Amino acid sequence: MSDPQRVIVVGGGISGLACAFRLQRLGVPVTLLEAADHVGGMVGTVEKDGLLLESGPQSFQGTDSILELIRQLGVENELLTADPRTPRYVLMRGKLHEIPMSPRALLTSSLLTPGSRWKIASEPFRKTRPPSKEESVADFVRRKFGHEILEYLVAPFVSGVYAGDPEKLSLRAAFPTLEEWEREYGSVLRGAMKSRPAKDKRAGPPPLCSFRRGVATLTRALGETLGTSLRAGARVIAIHRTGQASASKYEIRVASGGREESISAQAVVVAAPAYAASHLVSAVSSPLAHMLSGIAYAPVAVVATTYYARQVGHSTDGFGFLVPRSEKLHTLGTVWNSSLFAERARDGMIVMTSFAGGAMEPEIVDKPETEIATIVQDENARVLQIAGPPVASAVWRYPRALPQYNLGHGHIVEAIRDGERANPGLFFAGNYLEGPALGKCVEVGNQTGDAVRTYLGSTE
Repeated sequence: MSDPQRVIVVGGGISGLACAFRLQRLGVPVTLLEAADHVGGMVGTVEKDGLLLESGPQSFQGTDSILELIRQLGVENELLTADPRTPRYVLMRGKLHEIPMSPRALLTSSLLTPGSRWKIASEPFRKTRPPSKEESVADFVRRKFGHEILEYLVAPFVSGVYAGDPEKLSLRAAFPTLEEWEREYGSVLRGAMKSRPAKDKRAGPPPLCSFRRGVATLTRALGETLGTSLRAGARVIAIHRTGQASASKYEIRVASGGREESISAQAVVVAAPAYAASHLVSAVSSPLAHMLSGIAYAPVAVVATTYYARQVGHSTDGFGFLVPRSEKLHTLGTVWNSSLFAERARDGMIVMTSFAGGAMEPEIVDKPETEIATIVQDENARVLQIAGPPVASAVWRYPRALPQYNLGHGHIVEAIRDGERANPGLFFAGNYLEGPALGKCVEVGNQTGDAVRTYLGSTE
């Protein structure tokens, strides 16, 4: 048994890294255990032959919490911000159409039929109430705005954010503000207008950000700052309650360097994915483990492709495009990386990254990487008028990429929080709690770090 630790954080994804960093800044001794030989989870940047490819998140929203973290890490000089006016597109009947980014633009866009535009225009004057039972995103949009808006705008957006199925995704869990606006104001658009801050306090939406050397700059900086508090290549096997009245309440069994050891700690933060967390805490609470195992994950294949600019007949000036299911493609969407941020490719070249699979087509990640690449590249070639093979490509397969905020997810999160209260010193952090965005993960990490510090203070 090694010397007792104050806090152990299990999992070196963005949530665990942010939590450990917060604890370090609060002066709390902490050790972060990560099974892989590197931190970051799905966040990964590959630099090769003058190209910069992202194997996971392609960018992030510059929320207050994540920008403050970047400042604390001292990497703000590496930050890049995309032009907020960058257009986004949706594929409709084989052609790309610019997505209107405001209700006013929607009302004048040829993307939607007059009937759909009328449903938007009249929505503030039609007072409605949410149904008593939990509603899916698809049911909500059909009820309020109709099938066309669901098919061409909302469903592709859901695929882009959650890789999810809008028929299963919970409105309350994934987009709680929309339900709150309808409940309070009887209208989503009226709620949005009423909830806007005063004109002199409006800051606009958070900017879309990355770094000169990719998103992994953030996780690398966190790992380097943690220093000796980080142990990579340390796989946690199980977590047990000690049953003692002493300060060391938990025992963590760890495999590292070909041997096993036990580490005792006053508090444990489980920042591993829900399916891994379920296994780790099964000896602490079987009901808690059961609730964690009930969170579904959507598989995603990421395909990064590089072309000479002269090969691409269609403009790639913009963010990229989303693909509705009615287009019968495997690709969920494509990001035009080299248009968004500088130095993603050498002069005269284009880098784009596509996503395939998701909850609607999980079997695609079982295909060989070469087959996935061919499928996606052929589809992009038709949409973007690309001639000839790519200069380079890379494929990453994630069988369990993103947690699904499906119907009933809110009850699962409540049960997890109940499990924390029933097991003092045990905490959870992860993208299955409050949202998958990097900024949300940082917020959860910060909040968990603060909660751990408060708990330790109450036991002193």
